Amino acid sequence: GTLCLVAGSIVFAFPIGVLSGIYMNEYLKENWFKKTIRSMTNNLAGVPSIVFGLFGMALFVHSLDFGDSILAGSLTLGLMVLPIIIRTTEEALKSVDDSLRLASYALGATKLQTIRKVVLPIAYPNILTGLILSVSRVSGETAPILFTVAAYFLPRLPNSIFDQVMALPYHLYVLTTSGTNIEASRPMAYGTALVLIVIVLLVNLLANAVRKYFTNKLS
Repeated sequence: GTLCLVAGSIVFAFPIGVLSGIYMNEYLKENWFKKTIRSMTNNLAGVPSIVFGLFGMALFVHSLDFGDSILAGSLTLGLMVLPIIIRTTEEALKSVDDSLRLASYALGATKLQTIRKVVLPIAYPNILTGLILSVSRVSGETAPILFTVAAYFLPRLPNSIFDQVMALPYHLYVLTTSGTNIEASRPMAYGTALVLIVIVLLVNLLANAVRKYFTNKLS
């Protein structure tokens, strides 16, 4: 369940976040509108996750009638990490020297060709940093999935994106806060926490390996 939610949220947020960061840095001129968008993005990055959970419940679960489902949970988590991806993408693109852009233009390349062939390959490692941060945050969040998708126990695996799913953070939350004998469930809580840590570690190692690959390829 945790892997489903991580994958779903990243598939939704990463392309939109990268494209938004490219537009803000490469196309949008420095004016009041850009400053407003940047300020809103920074503020959204600091909003507590429970607020995103309530928003996701109101919009995806009730208004769009997705119900408690993987789709609703993934979209909510995706919205939560979208500001992080936008900001890290923008900063990654800013780190690329303008002389490289000018050299590309001097050789007759268009703006789109320059972004695709010159700017993005150099910025990839830093853009992937945003992906790593997003995966780390999504993996451990409880509040958003509490309102949109999570179930403590299900007898079977989900068959579609409109099904509920079990997720490790919520499972850990229930084990440590519910029941009449918390001490008896403590070993299960520790085991759940260990599995969650291992999953987050493995996903981060994979993302770091991809980043290192692009860095070495660029070098």
